[in-house]
Amino acid sequence: MERRTVLKLAIGGAVMAGTGFSAFTSAIAQGKDIVYLTPGLDLPFWRYLSKGIESAVKAKGYGFQALDSHNSAQTQLQNAQDSITRGVGGIIISPTDSSTAPSVLQLAQRAGIPVVIADIGTNSGEYASFIISDNYRGAHDVGTALAAALKEKGWEGGDVAIVAISQARKNGQARTQGFLDGLKEGGFTGREAGMQQMQSYTTDETFKFTQDILTANPGLRGLFIQTDQPAMGALRAIKAARKDGEVLVAAFDGIPDFVPLLESGDLVVSGMQQPYLMGVRSGEAMIDVLDGKTPEKEITVPILAITSKNIAQELPTVKETVFANEV
Repeated sequence: MERRTVLKLAIGGAVMAGTGFSAFTSAIAQGKDIVYLTPGLDLPFWRYLSKGIESAVKAKGYGFQALDSHNSAQTQLQNAQDSITRGVGGIIISPTDSSTAPSVLQLAQRAGIPVVIADIGTNSGEYASFIISDNYRGAHDVGTALAAALKEKGWEGGDVAIVAISQARKNGQARTQGFLDGLKEGGFTGREAGMQQMQSYTTDETFKFTQDILTANPGLRGLFIQTDQPAMGALRAIKAARKDGEVLVAAFDGIPDFVPLLESGDLVVSGMQQPYLMGVRSGEAMIDVLDGKTPEKEITVPILAITSKNIAQELPTVKETVFANEV
């Protein structure tokens, strides 16, 4: 039977059943939806990345839904199972961490649903494309910039500590190593004063971490916060300890609140990934797969090292590719 005849019969059946044409179009749209499994939409980075995906897939006529995993691997797995049961056309995932991603990839492979990975990475498993920032190079540039700022103050021999994202994530490992290498190459001669790893990724969590670090390291001169919103907690803790101007803070990723902080010098540097652009590239890669094309296995998006010295020049680009035009 020709496809056109099938469609006519299906439309007629839907109307006779009282469901109407909208119910029919919703039914045939199944498989045209693309879902994004995200660690947590409370973090601006994932929200901006989600907007980029949405922009790319909706422009090609696909439905879109972002499912929040609340930083829980079990919730993310359940979201994947629910999406597969719905019969979605494709899954884009930013794993809660690299070690739990293979479980989702295995489920999708069994169901014949293509997967694109947007950031974080996976320890194993099959996927169509991996969109990633150059975390090592971006963090290296942050380390170099912080080392230069420390040298300007004559503090290159002081202590520097890290509040890190999960080191079970490949991007977390790359950020730590890149930063330490950049710090050393930039002329830092002081002591690495340890690391705290985030679990909830909140400002309050990093506020407490920073308080502990300041107490344990009276000679602290530098602090690297490996993602955006938590950096605000670190700055708050430094202010509460009356250490304003005595500890230089470097960050990663970007939120609008960073702009005045960079302009004032309260924040020395932030290695800003371009999440909106990463989302667009992720959506484009998925569309290629669904169109029968083969996207590049790994697509790298550059990181912008934004400092108090270049913020004015780079701000137009930052507003679009980092902040998803929210400012």
